[in-house]
Amino acid sequence: MSLDGATTPAAGDGRPDPAGGSQSGHANGSINGAGQQNGVIAPPPTYLTHRLRLNPNSDHRPDNYEDLELDFSPMVFSSLERYLPPNLLLQPREVKVNYMREILVRYYPESERVRIQKHREYRQKIISNYQRLHRELYTMHASNFFVPSFLKAINENTEQGFRNIMSEPSPGVFTFEMLQPRFCEMLLAEVENFEKWVHETKFRIMRPNTMNKYGAVLDDFGMETMLDKLMEDFIRPISKIFFAEVGGSTLDAHHGFVLEYGMDRDVDLGFHVDDSEVTLNVCLGKQFSGGELFFRGVRCEKHVNTETQSEEIFDYSHLPGRAVLHRGRHRHGARATTSGNRINLLLWCRSSVFRELRKYQKDFSSWCTECQREKKERQRQSVAATKLELLRREGQAAT
Repeated sequence: MSLDGATTPAAGDGRPDPAGGSQSGHANGSINGAGQQNGVIAPPPTYLTHRLRLNPNSDHRPDNYEDLELDFSPMVFSSLERYLPPNLLLQPREVKVNYMREILVRYYPESERVRIQKHREYRQKIISNYQRLHRELYTMHASNFFVPSFLKAINENTEQGFRNIMSEPSPGVFTFEMLQPRFCEMLLAEVENFEKWVHETKFRIMRPNTMNKYGAVLDDFGMETMLDKLMEDFIRPISKIFFAEVGGSTLDAHHGFVLEYGMDRDVDLGFHVDDSEVTLNVCLGKQFSGGELFFRGVRCEKHVNTETQSEEIFDYSHLPGRAVLHRGRHRHGARATTSGNRINLLLWCRSSVFRELRKYQKDFSSWCTECQREKKERQRQSVAATKLELLRREGQAAT
């Protein structure tokens, strides 16, 4: 996505400014919300004539795009709409879709768009043939999915309300009770049913990532809409408060999957960072020993392989129904599951806006602990150098 609004066009070039102000170069007549100028219908707005706002319009409530056949996730359009200039917000939904799609097409290379289209066709083929076991899983039924304490905190939607149900055993790692046992049981049964269908039909299944040989992508067999709701209505409000510096308030896409660990499955998971801004990890069951998560500090790409500090070391033991929420760039791994089977629900939450802005940043000290240490060291050296210079000048003055 392009944020060309970061540069204000020169006055008189006929384009609005990044904040969507009045147009230059139209001394006679004005353009109204219907796109008319002095009664004449103006051409539809395009990326070349309108630029995005640099900062989102937090008061604007975007349209819902879920009923449209789109090249990209409907949530991407809803999130991007907050960056449209005010005069575009008054346009019909179809106009806004075309305008935003033009930006997204510019953002994604041709090879990526082809890959997305092929993956969409793959998903549609599965959804058309797979017989669902628990249909109630495919739409959001919050009262049946979540424990009452979690729902209460979501309804309050305050930092204190969230902290009342959360523990933060290590900086940036939050744990809390989230899923009802019945939901965990149904999701486990659905995944087993899907894998049985895959085996019987010999359908090719895509694994969640390059590190795991077992597990399933929940989006691929129809849970994309439910997981969108999970991210938008339940994870984004929390992330807006605790992970704002990594795009927590602009999460607009996800990758949802389950991972399976055990003696006949993946045993452990190596040290890594996630392809996400915020990661939700919830243990679904079953009976198991081992499998602890180990965390080793938050790092930007430049510092991902740097040494771990003692205060960054934290190990976490899974409990069914209990969630762990952390930054995707928080380095972590999973120890060996020594007995039984452990199955976890993962939701990688992403922000296309944050990813675009990150391309132009060099300082990540707001969230990378190694960048923070380097910044403090530079400040210490600067103070020390200043003191030495003062001492030198005092010595010269004394002589």
